Amino acid sequence: MQKIPLTVRGAELLKAELLHLRSVERPKVIADIAEARSHGDLSENAEYDAAKERQSFIEGRIAEVEAKLSQAQVIDPATLDADGRCVFGATVELEDQDNGDSVTYQIVGDDEADIKAGKISVSSPIARALIGKYAGDVAEVMAPGGIRAYEVLEVRYL
Repeated sequence: MQKIPLTVRGAELLKAELLHLRSVERPKVIADIAEARSHGDLSENAEYDAAKERQSFIEGRIAEVEAKLSQAQVIDPATLDADGRCVFGATVELEDQDNGDSVTYQIVGDDEADIKAGKISVSSPIARALIGKYAGDVAEVMAPGGIRAYEVLEVRYL
C-alpha cells in the first residue's frame, strides 16, 4: 500500500471535509431522497434521480477521503531537519533566472495544492525539480513554454 504524503494542515482539512460529508451532506441527501419519494412515481421523478446521483457522489467522496486518510503519511514541516534541502513540506523561495521575479512555494500533497495560495503539489514538475536542492542551487523545470531555470534563494521548514 502506497503512502500518501500530507502536511498536518492537509490532514486536518481532509478530516474536516469527511466530518462535513458524514454529518451534513449525507443526512441532507437522505432527506432529499425521502422528499422526492413522497411525490409518487419514481420513474419520471427528476428530483429523485438528482438526489440519488448526489448521494452517489457523496458516498464516493466519503470513500475516497477515508482511503486517503487511511494511507496518509502526515509530515509536520516544522519538525523537519533536512539540513537546508528542499523536501516535502518545505517552503522554498525562488528567483526566476529569466526575469528576476521572486516566488515562494510550499511543497505539499496533491490534495492540498493551491497555486494561488503558494502551495504546489509534490508531483508537479517544479516540485520534482526542486526536491533535493539547496539554497544557491538552480533547478531547471520543463514548462509548456520551454525550460525555465529557478535559483533556490531560501529553504524554510514552517
